[in-house]
Amino acid sequence: MADNDKILTLFTTRVRQMILQYEELKKENEELYAMVGELEDEIKRLKESREQACKDYESLKMAKMMEISDGDIESAKRRLSGLIREVNKCITLLSGK
Repeated sequence: MADNDKILTLFTTRVRQMILQYEELKKENEELYAMVGELEDEIKRLKESREQACKDYESLKMAKMMEISDGDIESAKRRLSGLIREVNKCITLLSGK
């Protein structure tokens, strides 16, 4: 009979330990789910921020392209004409050999 009481006490102790361990794991699981939720919210916020930054960048790029003045166009035309003359000189030199 003493052996049965000892086994029953041991069994009861083990069950209580398992219940305590289960409660601890349940609490940890809830904390981890809360952390995952917070991180998902942060990811969503960062994605929205990135998308807004991309839109702002595209707007600035478009504004910069519209900002080109006539002086810039004339300067680019002169530079391009000079490059074309240099290429023509090189072709003439190569053709003469």
